[in-house]
Amino acid sequence: MTGKYKAIIATALLIVLSLLALLHTTAYWLPGFAGLWLPKGTRIALESSPRLTRNAIVIPDLRYLAGECELARVDNAILRHPSRWQLDVDTLTLNSACLSQLPESDTAASAPRTLAEWQAMLPRSFLNVNHFSLAPWDQYAGTLSVALSPETQQLSFQGERLRVKVAVKGQTLTLSQFELPLFDGEPPLALAGDLTLGLMPDGLPTQGSLRTSLHLPREPRDATAELEWDADRGQLIVMAPDAEDPLLDLPWTASVGALTISDGRWSWPYQGFPLSGRVAVRARNWQQGLEHTLFDGRLNVVTQGRAGKGNAVLNFGPGRLSLTDSAMPLRLTGEAKQEAMIFYAGLPGELSGPLLTPTLRFHPGALLRSRGRVIDALNIDEIRWPLAGVTLTQDGVAGRLQAILRAHEGGTGDFTLHLDGQASNFLPDKGLWNWRYWGEGNFTPMQAAWDVAGRGRWQDSTIELTALSTGFDQLQYGSMTMTTPRLTLAEPLRWVRDPAAPSFTGDLRLNAGETRFSGGSVLPPSAFTFALKGSDPTSFNFRGDLRAGVIGPVRHHGRWDGERLRGEAWWPKQQLTVFQPLLPPDWEMALRDGSLYAQVAFSAAAGQGFEAGGHGVLRDGSAWMPDNKIDGVDFVLPFRFSAGTWHLGTRGPVRLKIGTIENQIIAHNFTASLQGWYPWSEAQPLGLSDVSVEALGGTITMQQLRMPQHDAALVRVNNISTSELVSAVNPKQFTLSGPVSGALPLWLEHPQWIIKDGWLANPGPMTLRLDKDTADAIANDNVAAGAAINWLRYMEISRSWTRIDLDNLGALRLQASITGTGKVQGKSSTVHLNYSHEENLFTLWRSLRFGDNLQSWLEQNLSSQPSSCAAPGAVCEENK
Repeated sequence: MTGKYKAIIATALLIVLSLLALLHTTAYWLPGFAGLWLPKGTRIALESSPRLTRNAIVIPDLRYLAGECELARVDNAILRHPSRWQLDVDTLTLNSACLSQLPESDTAASAPRTLAEWQAMLPRSFLNVNHFSLAPWDQYAGTLSVALSPETQQLSFQGERLRVKVAVKGQTLTLSQFELPLFDGEPPLALAGDLTLGLMPDGLPTQGSLRTSLHLPREPRDATAELEWDADRGQLIVMAPDAEDPLLDLPWTASVGALTISDGRWSWPYQGFPLSGRVAVRARNWQQGLEHTLFDGRLNVVTQGRAGKGNAVLNFGPGRLSLTDSAMPLRLTGEAKQEAMIFYAGLPGELSGPLLTPTLRFHPGALLRSRGRVIDALNIDEIRWPLAGVTLTQDGVAGRLQAILRAHEGGTGDFTLHLDGQASNFLPDKGLWNWRYWGEGNFTPMQAAWDVAGRGRWQDSTIELTALSTGFDQLQYGSMTMTTPRLTLAEPLRWVRDPAAPSFTGDLRLNAGETRFSGGSVLPPSAFTFALKGSDPTSFNFRGDLRAGVIGPVRHHGRWDGERLRGEAWWPKQQLTVFQPLLPPDWEMALRDGSLYAQVAFSAAAGQGFEAGGHGVLRDGSAWMPDNKIDGVDFVLPFRFSAGTWHLGTRGPVRLKIGTIENQIIAHNFTASLQGWYPWSEAQPLGLSDVSVEALGGTITMQQLRMPQHDAALVRVNNISTSELVSAVNPKQFTLSGPVSGALPLWLEHPQWIIKDGWLANPGPMTLRLDKDTADAIANDNVAAGAAINWLRYMEISRSWTRIDLDNLGALRLQASITGTGKVQGKSSTVHLNYSHEENLFTLWRSLRFGDNLQSWLEQNLSSQPSSCAAPGAVCEENK
């Protein structure tokens, strides 16, 4: 007995030791042992051996590989059996990309099991996974809980972006929770319903109904979807509460060979661009899985615009949609119409790569065209986008990107623009896109031809314009002609779109040749510079200056905020002589002295237009002309400009002072005040006031002139010396001395008159002397006239009154009444002289022959009288 017990004990110890040895060497023998039951080409791998605790088995890690691809990875799994089997896993990661490495199942080896048979094989167990993820959908990771028994199977998945609760009891599947957020900040998509599963687990449910409410970020805000089917037929309908037609209506049938959607309809009547169409899809061999399914079908889009209806058709297949390597040929052909634009498409291509990250490559001949009218004034003759060789992926666009635009604008001109570039996995703010552009056109309003060329790139978050040259051969508008203006880059224009540190910088130059005006003025070649610095094209500061030969620099700085341009400009003190080229040569005016400086603040916006305000200062200005000289010009001109109107003298009247004006006469101390608006109106008049000038030994003043003019502006003449006036006019036929005063009502907006009912009179004694040669010539030609003219050789005028009228055609009418004493050879006689004269003042001023006209009048009016004192208009009383 002792020997038997020892043998039994030794055998038990050997079994225990063997079990312990097997347990500690599990990482070596278990993968090979499990391979006897695993599908061919797959295996498991353990890096650490499982551990046996008091009531559980701990598996630190386990990997399931299909070939060399890791299909599944388990970290820290604990298997226990308190009342039923329970498996708790910290992390379970599946890789969908490895599914294609799994071997084909051999269904001929044994008859397929029914759903009930599979359910009967299920152990009563629980599976809890703290972190379950399926690559590449890592954003949908969450916790997974599964409760299994032959009678009921329950599954619950709870993540940040996906929540699912489903239960299966026999052939009935109940979906109690399915929540999937489609748009950030919007309620998630929620599904609920019951399904009846088929007898075979690899087929579709035999019948069922699913309903959901959709919450969309745009119209329609709310929609409902309903999926119902029975046996091999079903229908999916999506409705919006405010739409008569379904947004989506897909009737389908299923058979062993194919799943078919026939005569499907869709519509989208929102965003002012209604779309609708039909859809048909066929999926052959669908029961063999996605990798073996062949898809083909067509989808058409009907559009409606001012140009009529358009129809575009997308044909695809036959081809495969695979999780690893899709191959789906497709072609989009037809036209689409939106408003007044028409788009034409002929786009053959192929969809390839993994279904979740596909690649769309356009084949040779792919071309997108468009024509129509973008705005009322701009007509697009044609835009061409060649797309052959271009690929689209989730990483962006790759390939050669080209565009050709031909357009014209009524009354403005026509132009052609070209764009050619190369993109490498480009998306906005991601990847690289290099481009160059060029073009030419005509600008009809200014009779100019223009061109443009440049280069640039968009790399990640930086857009850079590295070269720019655009300009006109000339700009001709009205009386102005500017030669060869051209805009170029002094420094690249760079926009960094990094949200953390955005920036926008650049330096531009606008250069132009001479600017000529029809009057002969010439602005020297000019250069306008401006440097930009900010965060983006809608928010930046600018700084620069403007020079035109020796004129300037006019320095400026400001800011653009996306809606309004604000800035200031300074014109430093500069001699007036630099403006000499701006004066037409036929003016024969030479700027001799003086200085000018100015400061302006300006603002511009879409609804406001351009506004400016500031002041200009002219000091000690001087200009010489062949017959005139102006010296000592001073004024300070505050102004505002808005809505095409100048407001002069914003804080008070502008005071103009001129020291000396030399012409036929010399005037001193000219002063005037100006305030108001130009162009003027009743609500915004322009006023000239306090006008005064010293000339001819007296003064000429005007109290006020208002525009629009309702009353005459009264020009007062005070004690003007007639001798100085006669000396200025320099008639040879007579001399006159003594003061004259009067008033001249001045009109500038009268339909007929410039001066109406003006008058002149002598406030003191005056003397008239006829030139001896003139008087003798009249007397020799006519004896009768000679007797009368003798009393005018020397006359002392005691009273004179002259009425003056001047119309706006220059016709001057004088009516003078003169009373005085004529003296001849010691005798005196009272003379009453009535003098009427009409002459065009404009012609008279050009000729300055007033004396010749007076001599002609005397000859005509005195030669016809029989006696020296009986001439009409002349009365003589002799006193010995």
